[in-house]
Amino acid sequence: MTTTDPPGCAGPLGLAAAWSRAAAALHRALFRPIDIAWLAAFRALFGLTMCVSMARFIAYGWIDEFFVKPGFHFRYWGLAWVEPLSPAGMHALFWALAALALALALGFMFRVAAPLFVVGFTYLQVIDVTTYLNHYYLASLLGLLLAASPAHRAWSIDALLSRRSERSVSAAWLYLLRFQVGVVYTFAGLAKAHADWLLHAQPLRIWLGSRTDMPVLGPLFTHPWAAPLMSWAGFLFDTSIVWLLLCRRLRPFGYAAVILFHVVTRALFPIGMFPVIMVLSALVFFPPEWPRRVLSRLRARALPARGGGGAPQAPQATTDEPALLPAAPPSRSLRALGLALGAAYCAVQLAMPLRFLAYGGNVRWHEQGMRFSWRVMVREKNGSVTFIVRSRQTGRTWHVSPRAYLTRLQEREMAGQPDLILQLSHHIREDFERRGRGPVEVRADALVSLNGRRIARLIDPGVDLAAVRDGLGPAPYILPAPEGPPPHIRPL
Repeated sequence: MTTTDPPGCAGPLGLAAAWSRAAAALHRALFRPIDIAWLAAFRALFGLTMCVSMARFIAYGWIDEFFVKPGFHFRYWGLAWVEPLSPAGMHALFWALAALALALALGFMFRVAAPLFVVGFTYLQVIDVTTYLNHYYLASLLGLLLAASPAHRAWSIDALLSRRSERSVSAAWLYLLRFQVGVVYTFAGLAKAHADWLLHAQPLRIWLGSRTDMPVLGPLFTHPWAAPLMSWAGFLFDTSIVWLLLCRRLRPFGYAAVILFHVVTRALFPIGMFPVIMVLSALVFFPPEWPRRVLSRLRARALPARGGGGAPQAPQATTDEPALLPAAPPSRSLRALGLALGAAYCAVQLAMPLRFLAYGGNVRWHEQGMRFSWRVMVREKNGSVTFIVRSRQTGRTWHVSPRAYLTRLQEREMAGQPDLILQLSHHIREDFERRGRGPVEVRADALVSLNGRRIARLIDPGVDLAAVRDGLGPAPYILPAPEGPPPHIRPL
């Protein structure tokens, strides 16, 4: 009696064999050697970009504005223990991060510089929620991936000092970086798939209306078709650009679109280094040997023509280049660990943008699941918050303005984010109790406009926020989002 399945049978043994073949094929694809040039170039470009970013903070006085001047900092859930350094310490940290970013770019003491940069830069992001920007979050992720990679094994000071420069790297690193960049663009596009963006061109209509005085482009923004056209262009770009970059024949056109899109975006909106980071990150979709090809062409143009005044000749292919073989293949256990960590990382990157589904409602209104989800420029919120503090003992009532505790930037960010309103409520309670006026109740009169709609209440004014504990679950103190389209915008 045979224990094997007949040919074509999808029994247990057949499924096991198919799974084994698929796993083996995946393993070969992930661990096949490819040119390391792309990774070394990405390391250098990313490090230089982050060095410039740190220099901008130093030059423009943003260190004092964002980290020293505020007397109160909004915390991420679970990270309330994080405190800023002293003013001198914060300035020293930025200088240190600039130096670490430069060391990362040069590949100098990479195994020390890269992790220290990631830790220090991420620390800056968790000091205050109001400084959150998508590209800061992306920079931390890209820095983390680089720190874990062998990006220093070629075209680096480390390789020069060790007199050992490798030519290949596992393809898994390229796929992982492509996945990360693809996640950013894909979820940024999906976040625009709603009526406000596609049917009412909001909030782009609001923003373009304030930029009609721009040279050349400004007059175009006065036309009623401008905002809808740009809204759809943004949606189609984000949802399709990854596929264009993955297609060899369409890749040059896709990368040209990347450059054009981010140049225009940077000209219209003050979004810092985000366009630069995305333009250089898109380079991971090119063949891994692209930096060698670029250097070869530059060298061919720079070298004088052979044999006199003829045209420069293309460099001849050499036969002594080392084969693309890993210098030290990792052990089976290390490969298994790497696959597990890579799969876990990818799962987290997919789960974070999708976690808003667990809350229901309009994420642009209640903000639960908004951060770390690549929802770039999909909502415009304007609002004002007044805190009503009532003594439980005497019944005396105070109306407190957030300006008594916050900077202008913090107040603007807090006004539309319920969890930040809750945090400030707790801080106000603690302040009143510290001054001997407690115990008190703290309620919020929060009036907010979303994407041009009429002002509506964001927070239930009957809830004592001082008695509410923050958490990861749905927040019952947030009122439902106003229904219907913006009243002053007719559907297209």
